[in-house]
Amino acid sequence: MTSPADDDVDQDAMAAEWEAAAGGEEAEAEAEAGDGDEQDDLAAEWESMVGDGDEEELGADAEADAAGGGRESTRVLNQEEIDSLLGFDEEHEEGGEKSGIQAILSSALVSYERLPMLEVVFDRLVRLMSTSLRNFTSDNVEVSLDNIASIRFGDYLNSIPLPAMLSVFKAEEWDNFGLITVDSSLIYSIVDVLLGGRRGTAAMRIEGRPYTTIERSLVERMVHVMLGDLSAAFEPLSPVTFRFDRLETNPRFATISRPSNAAIVTRLRIDMEDRGGRLELLLPYATLEPVRELLLQMFMGEKFGRDSIWETHLAQELWLTDVDLEAVVDQQTMRLSDVFDLKIGSRIMFAATPESSVSLTCGDVAMYSGRMGRKGNQIAIKIEGKIEKKPRT
Repeated sequence: MTSPADDDVDQDAMAAEWEAAAGGEEAEAEAEAGDGDEQDDLAAEWESMVGDGDEEELGADAEADAAGGGRESTRVLNQEEIDSLLGFDEEHEEGGEKSGIQAILSSALVSYERLPMLEVVFDRLVRLMSTSLRNFTSDNVEVSLDNIASIRFGDYLNSIPLPAMLSVFKAEEWDNFGLITVDSSLIYSIVDVLLGGRRGTAAMRIEGRPYTTIERSLVERMVHVMLGDLSAAFEPLSPVTFRFDRLETNPRFATISRPSNAAIVTRLRIDMEDRGGRLELLLPYATLEPVRELLLQMFMGEKFGRDSIWETHLAQELWLTDVDLEAVVDQQTMRLSDVFDLKIGSRIMFAATPESSVSLTCGDVAMYSGRMGRKGNQIAIKIEGKIEKKPRT
């Protein structure tokens, strides 16, 4: 049996052993922590060494780029630079200018000179068509002008919504062609109105079939009416006759100009109460070339660089201008050697007599013919006729 005193000694010895063991673990932990700190210091040192290497490499690249050779450094664009490159810069958009890719795409658009008188002609066309189409359809017709634009002929053909009817007409005096495009809704509306369709119901369009002969005939009649109004609209500016040539449904067969040539497209809206459609009139710039000077006027009868008051004053002053007239009694042709042999006292014999005709000239132009005489103490010429100019051959 053990005594209580022995138990106290054993417990004290066990506590001392545990304390020694715990101190060893703490020492090991401190040692490991010291090793970790050393490893952190070593990693920081390596990182600084690598950073120095990168800086040296970047410096070498910069020197190579400055020397004109070497590889280019990659650079990431920010959002503003990307927007400017693509043409979405707000500063340029507010000023009306385009940049980047948008500017390149916009350079392909047609931008031609403005023809002010053409707007007056088309306004007159709208008024004439409103009256003539009311008489043609016996219905309440309203014609409005949507816009006037410049476009390349090839782009216009590609933009025509099919199905449609394309009417080719010729300007007789200008010796060129134009195009009228009637869309499907206007075609069926015209057919519905002319054939007695009910009011209040929209024209029904049947898909998947070509236009019938009746539909083509009715549309052709409407085109004839419009061409008559177009001729009347141009009448105050320049007399011209527009003659219907043919009616096509395929845009390829309605080619009247080169695809790259410019043209003016006028879009008209025709409303017949609850029905209607669009009609487009195309005139190539080559067709309008004979009357281009007239279309550039700001108002009817404008004269470019001319002043009638100044012209009248100049004409009056010209009549008061003094000119010199020379009386030519006779002309003789001599050789150059004979001219050089002339001396003081030499005589030149002329074939003129007192009855010979005398020519009056102004410069090198012969004006009048007459006879020489005397009036008082002066020699005078009596004009007997006007010398007619001989036509050049």
